[in-house]
Amino acid sequence: DVQLQASGGGLVQAGGSLRLSCAASGFIFDDYAIGWFRQAPGKEREAVSCDHTASGVTYFSDPVQGRFSTTVDTARHTVYLQMNNLKPEDTAVYYCAVDKWAACYYPLRLDFGSWGRGTLVTVSS
Repeated sequence: DVQLQASGGGLVQAGGSLRLSCAASGFIFDDYAIGWFRQAPGKEREAVSCDHTASGVTYFSDPVQGRFSTTVDTARHTVYLQMNNLKPEDTAVYYCAVDKWAACYYPLRLDFGSWGRGTLVTVSS
């Protein structure tokens, strides 16, 4: 079975950096799209990024473009989200998710099939 767990969240001041990890197991990376998502209090879920290792495609949403980056470590079965120059509006619970036999598209989609538990990122002003 697919197992996912996001971690690494915490409190950081605006302009700071944070790296989130998504520990993954139970699937072959090349057969899945891997995404990061976030949901702020009182707001709807939004997509952050999507990676498809089979094609080498990576997409980011406009609000994080140029500030966030991802790394897929197949040996450790872990996906990382590096967040730089954080802003208060980045405050949210961040989730990782995968979608079987799927690719990444832009604009990013939200309908991924398997989700992990989120980690809270709080950015103070």
